[in-house]
Amino acid sequence: MAAAAEMGDCVRGGARTKVLFPRWAAVLLGGVLLCAIPARAGVYYVTVAGLGGEPDYEQRFTALAKDLDKLLKSSGSDAHVYTLTGEQATRAHLTETMATVAKEAKTDDDFVLILIGHGTFDGAEYKFNLPGPDISAAELAALCDHIPAKRQLIVNTTSASGGSLAAFQKQGRAVVAATKSGTEKNATVFARYWVDALRDPTADVNKDDAISALEAYEFAARKTAEFYDSQKRLATEHPVFEDAGKGEAVREPSTASGEGLLVSGFTLVRIGEAQRAAADPAKRDLLAKKEELERKIDILKYQKAAMAEQDYKKQLTDALVELARIQEELDK
Repeated sequence: MAAAAEMGDCVRGGARTKVLFPRWAAVLLGGVLLCAIPARAGVYYVTVAGLGGEPDYEQRFTALAKDLDKLLKSSGSDAHVYTLTGEQATRAHLTETMATVAKEAKTDDDFVLILIGHGTFDGAEYKFNLPGPDISAAELAALCDHIPAKRQLIVNTTSASGGSLAAFQKQGRAVVAATKSGTEKNATVFARYWVDALRDPTADVNKDDAISALEAYEFAARKTAEFYDSQKRLATEHPVFEDAGKGEAVREPSTASGEGLLVSGFTLVRIGEAQRAAADPAKRDLLAKKEELERKIDILKYQKAAMAEQDYKKQLTDALVELARIQEELDK
């Protein structure tokens, strides 16, 4: 499900290489200006492993959440990680954790909520199954609304997760669901491959030493489809995402709706050199500038269709030159 791409020059380690840019990112989204995109100050992660219902699921959900905890904490010093499993994964404790994040997070931080487990949908309301009282998508959305971070991501990997999309939908918030609707009620395998995406370097399609939400989604969706094919089973889950704050969820980026811009620029974890730079106080600011510039380039690609070709080429060239300069500094 890889998107078509355009090529641009960039310098890495003193050598000129080609950088892939997605061709689908070619429409203006909401009149966003390049200068209005701030660098990510920090990212807050809340991962919840819900009620398993039986030992096998309990162990599986807990193991996935703990794996995520390690991966997210290793991404950089700007990662603030909260992981709830077992008896800690109650509605009350989740509410308290979200309230803590709401107090600590700032508007220029990112926020990520990851739900692992079982979900239910009765045709009108989605609920995430927890020890004790369950929590509805509407209630979770209200908790997220109190968090000041302007860029948010909810990854719902549960059964029936497609039934939560409408309640979670909001401008500035991307939502990934393991199922396309609330009627796909079987246990999912999407969560397994979502975690795998954050530790598999092949998920880093554009080779920028970071796994974006779009890259993780595409990796996990592809692996999910391959699982059902290999088992010769009818697929009971069809992952989707929505990140424009309106309209129907999609399976891939869309130039018509603007779907894909937020998830493509939403860094989940850093790997390789970027991870090492994030741990180096001398390079941390340079890395932040690099990530900010990469996000601005993504926005520029969306603006292409609304720009004069000469202006587009000039701004893209200027951005690539600056990106190359910063990369050379990081490589020293």
